[in-house]
Amino acid sequence: MKKPATLDIDAILDDEGTRIIVCCGAGGVGKTTTAAALGLRAAERGRCAVVLTVDPARRLAQSMGLTELDNTPRLVVSPKGDGQLWAMMLDMKRTFDEIIEAHADPARARQILSNPFYQSLSSSFSGTQEYMAMEKLGQLRRSDEWDLIIVDTPPSRSALDFLDAPERLGRFLDGRFIRLLTAPAKAGGRSAFRLLNAGFGLMAGAMTKLLGAQVIKDLQTFVSALDAVFGGFRQRAEMTYKLLQAPGTAFLVVAAPERDAMREASYFVERLAEERMPLAGLVVNRVHGSPASALSAARSAAAAEDLESRGEHELTAAVLRLHAGRMQLAARESREQEHFISAHPTVPVAQVRAMSEDVHDLAGLRRIGDLLATA
Repeated sequence: MKKPATLDIDAILDDEGTRIIVCCGAGGVGKTTTAAALGLRAAERGRCAVVLTVDPARRLAQSMGLTELDNTPRLVVSPKGDGQLWAMMLDMKRTFDEIIEAHADPARARQILSNPFYQSLSSSFSGTQEYMAMEKLGQLRRSDEWDLIIVDTPPSRSALDFLDAPERLGRFLDGRFIRLLTAPAKAGGRSAFRLLNAGFGLMAGAMTKLLGAQVIKDLQTFVSALDAVFGGFRQRAEMTYKLLQAPGTAFLVVAAPERDAMREASYFVERLAEERMPLAGLVVNRVHGSPASALSAARSAAAAEDLESRGEHELTAAVLRLHAGRMQLAARESREQEHFISAHPTVPVAQVRAMSEDVHDLAGLRRIGDLLATA
């Protein structure tokens, strides 16, 4: 396999100009573990780091010895020196509620928070999780309490949906249906629902028959109450988007050496280039190899077959078969990585070899950090 440029993890972590690291990639490739390992290594090298995960799994909390993570950063460890490691898990509805409470007067905030359409939007609207991740990232950065923020993104291609979420939410709020509902409220002091009926006659009547008068009224109340708040949403989202493009941000694409995961990695790299996001490199997790790599799969299988045909050394034959399978797996993984490297020859790569057991504590995270740094 052609040797790619080496990804220097410690150089990224030690650079005080690096303020944000975003780990993205397909699901199940080890993004959460990579993000946590990077946070621990950064803290042990003197950085004050916080890891933000938007993955609903509890792996991050468990590996850090915490019973739970929530929307508030929690201190995990303070190594010797100035370093600290904090961690949190995004609660998208709580983040949404906090924004409403911060940017609306108490009466309007209560009106919005109790509205059934708000409760649905804040819990299940497509893109809300990614949008709130951007909001939380912006909040953490503006607070300036941590000199390094590491973001563990959602799985699969939705990992880059946080780049699209502000525009998608903006399109929803600027859409024709929403403008139709907000226009009466902006027109004067008369009842928005009455004016809607007067101005749009048949359409309003049809909507009322279909959805019910109370549903339409709730929706109008929700949209008019949020009207001023969402202007700030868009502005902050644009600021965070620019922050992601800034030199102090580093994107790490995480993949497993498998066909689908490496294809997703190519997609991420190309999308980041389109968006002019600063790509630091690719981390390939769980790479298999063998200390006896000089013994090929073919020779190992032939030796095993010979022993088996003579009925001798059954245990040795089994070990040789196991080694042959391991070498065949390593060859497949090497081919998948070669495809990526051929398509993206300038992308630095770090390989992390497969471990014999899952990471479940700080010692395991530290080991992953060592493997990342010495890849």
